[in-house]
Amino acid sequence: MFALKFRPKTLDEICGHADIVAVFKKFIQNGKIPHSMFYGVAGCGKTSFARVVANSLDYDFYEFDGGNLKIDEFRKILKNYTNALNKPLFFIDEVHRLSKTQQEALLVPMENYQALIIGASTENPFFTLSSGIRSRSMLFEFKPLSTNDLEKLLTHVSKNVSFVISDEAKEYLFKSSGGDARSMLNLLEFAITLKDEITLQTLKILRANAVGEGVSNDDTHYHLASALIKSLRGSDTDASIYYLARLIEDGESADFIARRLVIFSSEDIGNANPNALNVATNALMAVKNIGYPEARIILAQCVVYLAHSPKSNSSYMAINAAINYVKHEPPLKIPPYLINTAPEKKHYLYPHDFGGWVEQKYLEKPLKFYQNSDIGFEKTLNEWLSKIKAKS
Repeated sequence: MFALKFRPKTLDEICGHADIVAVFKKFIQNGKIPHSMFYGVAGCGKTSFARVVANSLDYDFYEFDGGNLKIDEFRKILKNYTNALNKPLFFIDEVHRLSKTQQEALLVPMENYQALIIGASTENPFFTLSSGIRSRSMLFEFKPLSTNDLEKLLTHVSKNVSFVISDEAKEYLFKSSGGDARSMLNLLEFAITLKDEITLQTLKILRANAVGEGVSNDDTHYHLASALIKSLRGSDTDASIYYLARLIEDGESADFIARRLVIFSSEDIGNANPNALNVATNALMAVKNIGYPEARIILAQCVVYLAHSPKSNSSYMAINAAINYVKHEPPLKIPPYLINTAPEKKHYLYPHDFGGWVEQKYLEKPLKFYQNSDIGFEKTLNEWLSKIKAKS
């Protein structure tokens, strides 16, 4: 299999992840590797990277699956290295699937460096791993491979395997693989099995739809995504549907498109129509479970809803203004009556004791970040606030 045959043996053979490669070269040079958690989309090289690290320091490599890791087996291997000069490297794929008990069993070996632990996950470890694991590890995000990275890998393969590929087929090979090296190599291998002259038609027979993240360095990728968002912002439904269709036919993944719609729903619609975020989030959940070709219908429904929704960027502008203030101004002191552990808390005015609202100072000095647009539901929110304060 190409995915195994062309797996990198050294850090210099790693495609992409230049910053992480540079860091680990320093670690290896100093002979000290931290426990590490690699997270990112499938096929971006997390397992291969762990193997390269193990080979670079002559660590014995043990690979486990987080879904069926047996702690007794783990401890048995550790016991064999009690008096050994070298240490084992335990690679745990799908580390996010470890139970709380299994994660706790790793803490002491990690603390004492009885073994080097490297985990890999397609889920964000900030949400799936315990604080104990995270505090003992370095967390590295592996981005999907770019078109340039996949081009480099394809060139490497072409030096060892004889085939011819047209430019349009090559473009589809990269885009439809969605930054997933394994996916690209598998498609390439079976295309070559059919015929060593690879055409776009052959690739589309083998893979009708894109997989993964849908990353590409081609300007068209960014232009189409930008055009979709700007059309939505301008409430042009037909233009939005057109650019959605272009993205789908260009090999963009449903997940990638849906995530952009979730961001748009909050950034450009916000509380002018709060339900927009619910619709977009549900669309993202749905396409993750359904996929193409039916996912196109869900995406279209969401796009139509967002295009027709009233627009407001009030929340977006408010948080940007607040963050900018926090970055460039000294921190304001919190009024002591707002702090539960301060004696002054007795001076805190509990709004419910005053019918729901009471005049009270919450900031050391007055600041204004949020400007209500008075558009859509934001107008209702403004009316609510005025009525609440009028009761006092």
